[in-house]
Amino acid sequence: MNFSFNSPLTLIMAAGSALDLATPCSKLAVSKPLVVTDPGLMSIGLVQPLVEAMIEAGLAPVIFDQVREDPPEAVIEQALAAGLTAQVDGVIAIGGGSSMDVAKVVAVLLTGQQSLAELYGVDQVSSTRRPLICVPTTAGTGSEATPVAVITTGETTKAGISSAQLIPDVAILDPDLTLGLPAAVTAMTGIDAMVHAIEAYTSKFKKNPLSDLFAQQSLRLLSTALPLVMRDPGNRAARADMLLGAHLAGQAFANAPVAAVHALAYPLGGHYHIPHGLSNSLVLASVIKFNMPVAQAHYAELAPFVTQAAMPESEQARAQLFLHSLEALIADSQLPTSLEAAQIPSADLPLLARDAMLQQRLLINNPRALAEADILDIYQAAYSN
Repeated sequence: MNFSFNSPLTLIMAAGSALDLATPCSKLAVSKPLVVTDPGLMSIGLVQPLVEAMIEAGLAPVIFDQVREDPPEAVIEQALAAGLTAQVDGVIAIGGGSSMDVAKVVAVLLTGQQSLAELYGVDQVSSTRRPLICVPTTAGTGSEATPVAVITTGETTKAGISSAQLIPDVAILDPDLTLGLPAAVTAMTGIDAMVHAIEAYTSKFKKNPLSDLFAQQSLRLLSTALPLVMRDPGNRAARADMLLGAHLAGQAFANAPVAAVHALAYPLGGHYHIPHGLSNSLVLASVIKFNMPVAQAHYAELAPFVTQAAMPESEQARAQLFLHSLEALIADSQLPTSLEAAQIPSADLPLLARDAMLQQRLLINNPRALAEADILDIYQAAYSN
């Protein structure tokens, strides 16, 4: 079997490790980093201690704190302008997937070798980039491990940039940064990470032994830790397991790409600004049911990693146990379990199906081919399940 596997050069996981950003900056010869974050994290005081620690260590961080969810191109341009004006020599993302996606793209654009428009698509990044450190504050996107950034390009459209150049030099996993996450955000991001692992494990292309191992371990960590954190938000050990699980899922789908769940989730976010993790959870079960005729064996293999129940003898029963365990986990996380519950108009389902068909970059990875009629059927199944 021939395959390649990309990952961050350095992974640091320890409580409090984000307070020592100066050490990885020193190794990367960064003295004036652009810190990319969002107003919410600034308002709750999560970013300031990290910035103060950098200043005390002799760094001169420049703050850009205007990232918003589903970041549009305008935010990229604003962050780039801030970095160019200050003549920064590196980029640090502190936040969720949106902040990390912005930071990745800006790290490339700071070199001035390509424009944003030239980066969209797969392997279109030909330029170098500034040193890049990612510090996730949610346990979900795994963006600190992936070669992908997703940018909002219009009122309801998104486009992806996928290139190994976007993989950070350093990923810092500090569970202390996730302790204050609200329950809903914890649940959405946790399910998002599980979807990454599931789709990597069943991906039609580039699935490999390493991505499989990472996906399995990710599901084991997340399926155990998420219920614990929902009951006890201050459980540091469970928070750490969720953060590591999300990172491992990120490594898995960075190398074995995601598929139909994400393709169907993007239009939900684009049209209704539903958080990405929730969009994924709303269509997950219906996509699994559609894929079952061709992916049953893979789903059966994953069953022991999402439940401690006794494994049935038949492959079909194990695959069904896998599906039912995920449905129960989502329900127990108190997330909406149908498009109707998420207040999606049923009349819009054909529009969503047309938009999802545009996500061919993702759909080609699905284990079972989808036509537009199939996608509409999946949305309809997810509407009132």
